[in-house]
Amino acid sequence: MPGHGVPRGPEAPAAAPTRPAVLGRRAVLAGAAGLALGGSGCGTAPPRNALGSAPPSPAGLPRPAAWRPDPSDIRPDVKLRAVRLVEALGTWRDGAGGVAKARERVAALGLPAALAGQAGPLLSGADAAVVEVTDAQYGGILAGSASVLVVCRQWTRTGDGPVAAGGTTVDVRLAEGAPRWSVGELRPAAPGPAADSLPEAARRVLDEDRIRLPVAAEADVRGGGVHASVLRAMLRLAERYRMDVSVVRSGHPLNVFGTGRPSDHPPGRAFDVWRIDGRAVVDRATPRALVEAFMRDAAAGSYNVGGPLLPPGAGAGPQFFTDDTHHDHVHVGFGS
Repeated sequence: MPGHGVPRGPEAPAAAPTRPAVLGRRAVLAGAAGLALGGSGCGTAPPRNALGSAPPSPAGLPRPAAWRPDPSDIRPDVKLRAVRLVEALGTWRDGAGGVAKARERVAALGLPAALAGQAGPLLSGADAAVVEVTDAQYGGILAGSASVLVVCRQWTRTGDGPVAAGGTTVDVRLAEGAPRWSVGELRPAAPGPAADSLPEAARRVLDEDRIRLPVAAEADVRGGGVHASVLRAMLRLAERYRMDVSVVRSGHPLNVFGTGRPSDHPPGRAFDVWRIDGRAVVDRATPRALVEAFMRDAAAGSYNVGGPLLPPGAGAGPQFFTDDTHHDHVHVGFGS
């Protein structure tokens, strides 16, 4: 429930429940645990479930483990639905490339084959490809609709040539359906070209090994469209924390999900962090004190910080907020 009774930050979604009022968060988490996901984080073998497992890796390419949701996640089945689609679109063996084969892979998941035409950079003329999803974060989760930001790397190979590395972030739009949620639209990131020159802060962010940027977010920084306040905040936080960024500009909804309010992400005035010091924000085993400290430190100079909790005494200073969308990451936003 957005806001949890506190003023809602500009990045919080519309006031709509993510599930029927009779189900509390504890009930949902208990149901998630009942999916027998058997552990948290990513990079381990997926469970057997109704959504199937990730497609196998073609020969000669990396063999990443299939992503799986954390048992603490809200509606892990929704995230898994989005992830399996991205994995299927971006992974193929020799002779299985092209849109026609991609349509077949999408249809095999029980989804509209036409989604293959929205795959963007996930599809190429390579002979073979494989995708690894590093994070799946909510761009928004409401009662009957969701945005899942699927952050991925991709390796491709053509002929006897070298393996090429790339990746993207895809905003997967879903709607509630029976027996599973459906996907209505894909919005891949479009970061744009690299700038001819960058400010010092941008160069420092790119060189800082305590700031881990996925492909689309790194391209955002290289493009020169990330505001100085965001770059300075990343560098300041990196003095104390190792952080994995999920999204900066591209790949994020243009508006705060479920509203008509522009998001701070597309103009380069916000960033999201999904892992702090190697600990996933969504993981119930991650110390809440670590997330609370990160949120407080992120608030310096920021006008809104969202996350899975409200730091004690958060009424003073920058506006803190918490909601279902931000249970899996920390959002740090800056005004104009």
